[in-house]
Amino acid sequence: MTGTVALMLWCPHTTTGAQPPSSKPYLWHNVVMGGGGFVDGIVFHPTEKDLLYARTDVGGAYRWDTKAGEWVPLNDWLGPAQNNYTGIESIALDPSDPNRVYLAAGTYMQGEAAILCSDDQGRTFKTTPVAFRMGGNADGRSNGERLAVDPNDGAILFFGSRNAGLWKSTDRGATWNVVDSFAKSGALQTPPPSATNPGVSRRGWGNTDYGIVSVVFDTASGERGAPTRVIYAAVSTTGSNFYRSDDAGANWEAVAGQPIGLPPNHLIRSVDGFFYLSYSSVPGPNSVNDGALWKYNPRDGSWTNISPEKPAEGQRLGWGYGAVCVDAKHPSTIMATTIDRWGLKDEVFRSTDGGATWKGILVANGKLDYSMAPYTSQGHTPHWTGTVAVNPNNPDQVLFGTGYGIWASLDATRADAGEQVTWVFLDKGLEETVPLALISPPTGAHLLSGVGDIDGFRHEDVNVSPPEGTYSGPGFNHTRNLTYAGGKPEIIVRLGDGGKSKVHVAVSEDGGKTWSALRNNAPGGSGREGETVAVAADGGAIVWSPRRGTPSVTLDRGTTWNTCQGLTGDAVVIADPVNPSRFYGFAAQTGKLLVSTNGAVSFEETATLLPAMQRFGARDGGVFAATTGMEANIWVGSRDSALYHSADGGVTFTRLEQISGTDALGFGKAAPGKTFPAIYLLGTINQLHARYRSDDAGQTWIRIDDDQHQFATADTPMIIGDPRIYGRVYITTGGRGVIYGDPAGSTP
Repeated sequence: MTGTVALMLWCPHTTTGAQPPSSKPYLWHNVVMGGGGFVDGIVFHPTEKDLLYARTDVGGAYRWDTKAGEWVPLNDWLGPAQNNYTGIESIALDPSDPNRVYLAAGTYMQGEAAILCSDDQGRTFKTTPVAFRMGGNADGRSNGERLAVDPNDGAILFFGSRNAGLWKSTDRGATWNVVDSFAKSGALQTPPPSATNPGVSRRGWGNTDYGIVSVVFDTASGERGAPTRVIYAAVSTTGSNFYRSDDAGANWEAVAGQPIGLPPNHLIRSVDGFFYLSYSSVPGPNSVNDGALWKYNPRDGSWTNISPEKPAEGQRLGWGYGAVCVDAKHPSTIMATTIDRWGLKDEVFRSTDGGATWKGILVANGKLDYSMAPYTSQGHTPHWTGTVAVNPNNPDQVLFGTGYGIWASLDATRADAGEQVTWVFLDKGLEETVPLALISPPTGAHLLSGVGDIDGFRHEDVNVSPPEGTYSGPGFNHTRNLTYAGGKPEIIVRLGDGGKSKVHVAVSEDGGKTWSALRNNAPGGSGREGETVAVAADGGAIVWSPRRGTPSVTLDRGTTWNTCQGLTGDAVVIADPVNPSRFYGFAAQTGKLLVSTNGAVSFEETATLLPAMQRFGARDGGVFAATTGMEANIWVGSRDSALYHSADGGVTFTRLEQISGTDALGFGKAAPGKTFPAIYLLGTINQLHARYRSDDAGQTWIRIDDDQHQFATADTPMIIGDPRIYGRVYITTGGRGVIYGDPAGSTP
């Protein structure tokens, strides 16, 4: 079974209300890499056919579109001010209303958090800032679900926070109040803070910030239109960790006979009334060395250990259980995942007798289909398997999340007859990579990228995950900088860190198809964040600007390095794209512009002194760029300053007064009838921070993004044009991968 056929098996689910493309200045799409980020939660609606959502640690939430066979991102509307909302701590669906979805949004505990409420399946949201903080990208992020909607009264929600106790809303998430009785039950070692004192810096509950990891309603204990009486909550602690309320959350007490010693990470109720809990020694996703699965029968209060295998027995390295789920149509069928089983590889276990016996259906009897994302075959073993879900309307469809995307089976019941189960990488549209570098050369592949954790890609077709996978030759964990020779664009230089190579810069002579490492690192060069490389227009000289220390130049592919005379340790160097003898250096802290006319051997200051630019770097943004195809034409700017342009190699500069902040700048194909390249800007014009294009060398600008496509803030802000397609622009994001845009109505 191929990936394409598998996707076609999903039944259609009609969606409505999408805004017509013509109403936007640009149409935006993902450059297809094929996943790449941590999917830490997958949630099916219990009654609406094939309606499911996924959450990620930094890339927002997604809804599955069955008809299109892809994931639809739900949070591209977030702007820079809501950047901390891109990490989704939890998802909650209203069982009584398939249109309602709630997202607990907060990436880091030190940032603001909110509950995002939608009544149209995530097409639009209302934002409710909350007093408690969240950790969508913190340890324990695949635990859950912390947020839950009362199945009998959809106006009631509960949220289990990390360090501020249990919270309740009675108006569909519009307002929230702390549940004091939960703390008084003994569930919390210290009282939760009040709404006016969220206690961001306090670490409670055994010196952790994991808190209440799951809230589950006992549906059978209530009536439609009235609050559900019986509610359970799981707390991430090694002591008493499982609590019950019999009066709709007014009072709580520990459940008798519960297992202690391991903190729970998932709590699931089966339709037959049993509860299942998965445990791991720590919340994960790393450092787990023990775990268990337990089954609880609330009718008689009995507990049964149903662990498929005992992690601590006979294993050199321990591991735990990441998640558990139950088949709604066949409540005796249970699925569970291991987590951090590095030596043996993580397994998906399946039981059809309520946990009495188990079969492995991933490692022991599964086959991975890599066709949707070929790079996943390059040693990307499923790991961080902290979530698993089975379609409540189709027991064959099982999905589990990993550190780089979602695997899905469409024939899981074959395992019951001893047959092999096929797993397809179901990540179309769910691009959660963190891009760190981008170039679009005038020949060869249209786009080359540097990506956190998975090196990077060479895209001849941006709509297809490259069949060759990630870069060949010396591989890095993180490619952080890319550049090409202006006169010989087939020569590309790549800088990065991690991986097996001891040298952190590689060169390609064939447009990025093959790579060779330089013979030696430059003095002080480590390939880490903030370092850059520049290559002469003829591909000869290469300059390496390290994090600490003065830039150095090599003329022999790294055999020897010589310090660039006249530069200081804070200087960044770029090459002139036309003249191989010219290089430019900029020291942002002092505003000094320096020029070399002898191939970067030495630099001299120009008479011009630009303003000092304090926030200038990989994460802060800032511009020091040379106009493609033009000699001595350079641009300088920062997030807190105007943009400056020189047409004489830095001798004089013109300030672009309308621009008050410059995060990133790039160039693309000139507009029809124009000779100067189109300029793309991420910055602030008339107090509006957005993305812009200029077709007249920066005299006038038009906004090209819109309020529904802001993509929050990129870790490494970049924006570049395609030199072969007018209007085509590529942008980086903080967790949504690389996005490309084309003018609405254009035909690239």
